[in-house]
Amino acid sequence: MTANIPEIFACNVFNDEVMKVRLPKNIYKTLKKTIRNGEPLDLTTADIVANTIKEWAIEKGATHYTHWFQPMTGSTAEKHDSFIKPTSNGMALMEFTGKDLVKGEPDASSFPSGGLRQTSSARGYTAWDPTSYCFVKGGSLYIPTVFVSYTGETLDKKTPLLRSMQALNKTAVRFLKLFGNENVTRVTTTVGAEQEYFLIDKEMFDKREDLILTGRTLFGAKPPKGQELDDQYFANLRPRVAAYMADLDEELWKLGIFSKTKHNEVAPAQHEMAPIFTTSNLGADQNELAMEVMEKVALKHGLVCLLHEKPFEGVNGSGKHNNWSMCTDDGQNLLDPGDTPMENLQFLTILCALIKGVDEYADLMRLSAASAGNDHRLGADEAPPAIVSMFLGEELDAVLKAIEDDSVFQTQNETFVIGVDTLPSFPKDSTDRNRTSPFAFTGNRFEFRMVGSSDNIGCPNTLLNTIVCEELSQFTEVLEPFMGKENFEDEVKKLLKSVLKEHRRIIFNGDGYSSEWVEEAARRGLPNYTSTVDCMPHYTDEKNLRILRKFGIFNSNELSARTEIHLEKYSKTIRIEARTMIEMARKQLLPATLSYVEKLCRSISTKKQIGFTAVTEEKIAAKLNTLADSFYDSIVRLEEQVNKACAIKGAEEQAKQYRRYVLAEMDIMRNIADEIEVNMPACEWPIPAYSEIIYNV
Repeated sequence: MTANIPEIFACNVFNDEVMKVRLPKNIYKTLKKTIRNGEPLDLTTADIVANTIKEWAIEKGATHYTHWFQPMTGSTAEKHDSFIKPTSNGMALMEFTGKDLVKGEPDASSFPSGGLRQTSSARGYTAWDPTSYCFVKGGSLYIPTVFVSYTGETLDKKTPLLRSMQALNKTAVRFLKLFGNENVTRVTTTVGAEQEYFLIDKEMFDKREDLILTGRTLFGAKPPKGQELDDQYFANLRPRVAAYMADLDEELWKLGIFSKTKHNEVAPAQHEMAPIFTTSNLGADQNELAMEVMEKVALKHGLVCLLHEKPFEGVNGSGKHNNWSMCTDDGQNLLDPGDTPMENLQFLTILCALIKGVDEYADLMRLSAASAGNDHRLGADEAPPAIVSMFLGEELDAVLKAIEDDSVFQTQNETFVIGVDTLPSFPKDSTDRNRTSPFAFTGNRFEFRMVGSSDNIGCPNTLLNTIVCEELSQFTEVLEPFMGKENFEDEVKKLLKSVLKEHRRIIFNGDGYSSEWVEEAARRGLPNYTSTVDCMPHYTDEKNLRILRKFGIFNSNELSARTEIHLEKYSKTIRIEARTMIEMARKQLLPATLSYVEKLCRSISTKKQIGFTAVTEEKIAAKLNTLADSFYDSIVRLEEQVNKACAIKGAEEQAKQYRRYVLAEMDIMRNIADEIEVNMPACEWPIPAYSEIIYNV
């Protein structure tokens, strides 16, 4: 591994430092205005920028360029064009113009569009996003872009995020003036996405059709040892894993990704990479890039990186903890309470805006993390429940209680005494950590823990930004008439008191995994959308459509299209899983079971011919034969249910059919197969068992 991290960091990124050195001063200033203020870039300037980027990229070994975008497929997309331009004498030049940099034209009809684009209307455009740095990878210059249709509708996950950041910036700057922040001209949302993942041996992976086609194991009995002993979390890194992580860090650092933390997670074979936070736009791009690099680096080590939310039944799944905050251009973290939270009226007002927003738009929060994969994880005694709530901690809760009761808040200033003379005492944090909370305050940010491991964080951050934008806008309208007046603070407290009285139900500092919380949440009237099918139709509820249109995030057509895309993806995911189960059952598991029963029967016959009893063999054969009959019947039923679901018209109704009937039969089939597995010799079972997979690296 390269030892000099500062030397290699961002060496493949055309970042601000490179721009400053390579671009003419006037061009650099113009480009910075475009990045900061959204001012248009004229073609002459674009040509100079493009040529400079090309020369830099060629020095890095690039021969091609690609507009890199994030369509609604759930992954990134890229089409590579070379810099080559033919000359009249049969030779070639390396050319890259401002037009090449700024705009591309992929086929819009070949990506999910929810009906916004038809095959006969294929034109779409990618447009350069100068707020996210270009980079070189695999011999190509990557240009981060947005993706829109010929008629202007958004077809990607990046455009809405940029829109939400722009809207929140405008609203928050206006809001901060209420509290005397006259020098703030820009507010940026920031994010740090902690990425969980599994590493398994590629040889094991290649023997499992379910892992190859779906990313998760559709069959598999629980191993004798899982995570019960709590001995995986932060455990020593195995040499093969440590080597992978070292290579991963280096590759991420070269791409300017601030990979900061690495460790073993709770489940065997599960790990985490956590970056330092950055702007939401750059953070979303870097997380997509990080997932790609994680998978490619794993292959170099003979491993496979699994990013599915629940690759193994019975052990923890993987999330992506989305640490969200807001920062100003004069250095303020707007979610930092300061030393005296009660006096920090600005912070408390923003906090109450979040409380109100999360309560009023819990459905948007939930659906922002909804997917067929994440449905297996949420609420499974390992991840936040499907019920949206907020954790604030004892001190902040006491502050808010004092506001409600018009009482004086007494700070505790608690200190831990460790009890070892050589170790100092240290101040207690104002909040504990609550890993069971979907949306937890962690000192100077909120950690949105519902997001799934494979998710693009664009959607959660887009909707969170929009929710906060709406609430800050409402608060500003109420408070602006009192700005600069003696009674301003009284009016703020009056507003906060009314908000807390109406929305305190969303605050829960207890155990989110407990069954008691599910009952308590129902009493509070909090929604519990247990699946994607339950929550996704709420995307187009009038209250949600109103704020998304109000701030220019989506129009009605774009929002309806997204709802349909998500529901269609849910159905397609389960259809693929069900068909994979049927194929594995028919071609591998059932034949293996019947073959072993036949061997047992031959053994029974042989023993009896020589006068021995075969009681044990008869019991095993009888049990497996009965299970095989049930297994076959389940295969037939599952195929029937898939065919019925496929015939249903309408994305929502089809998704409901898959959830109610197809998933139910898949569970039945799996339970039968897993029982067969535990009664079969390992040498007779045709696919690797869990013990082989998760303890093999």
